Amino acid sequence: MGLLDKLSGWLGLKKKEVNVLCLGLDNSGKTTIINQLKPANAQAQDIVPTIGFNIEKFKCSSMSFTVFDMSGQSRYRNLWEHYYKEGHAIIFVIDSGDKLRMVVAKEELDTLLNHQDIRSRKMPVLLFANKMDLRDAMSSVKVSQMLCLENIKDKPWHICASNAIKGEGLQEGLDWLHEQIAQ
Repeated sequence: MGLLDKLSGWLGLKKKEVNVLCLGLDNSGKTTIINQLKPANAQAQDIVPTIGFNIEKFKCSSMSFTVFDMSGQSRYRNLWEHYYKEGHAIIFVIDSGDKLRMVVAKEELDTLLNHQDIRSRKMPVLLFANKMDLRDAMSSVKVSQMLCLENIKDKPWHICASNAIKGEGLQEGLDWLHEQIAQ
């Protein structure tokens, strides 16, 4: 590490490296959300379902984010736990229009939060109640109730209504996450 790196670290000018796990069921909008968070010139025009996982990097003020976009297909969900130890924060995306699979989303969230590599850590959990533009979408309050988020007592959490395609609600969530990690 050079002198300038040390000096910038002491002065708080060095960017903090943050690993974020982006999880949720398939077709909830995880990849679209991550794509919207990247700078405009780095955004993909076409989004395809994630097979396995993708790694995306972007910067937000004093932080450099590495986001692990994990596939939500049932056959890939067992891969999530291999990345828990490296994570500093979790983004959990819910399709607020998919009432039928809300129970599955709750089960996956509960399993995640009770995993030995997550349960004892105070890592922030940002939830996006995505696809708010759909006619039958549930409000973020209703999604929160269905997921029993009020039972999460040992971690900071926040839920945002979002529309990933238009980018609505994403900045609010990212600002909250940035604030939690900066503490």
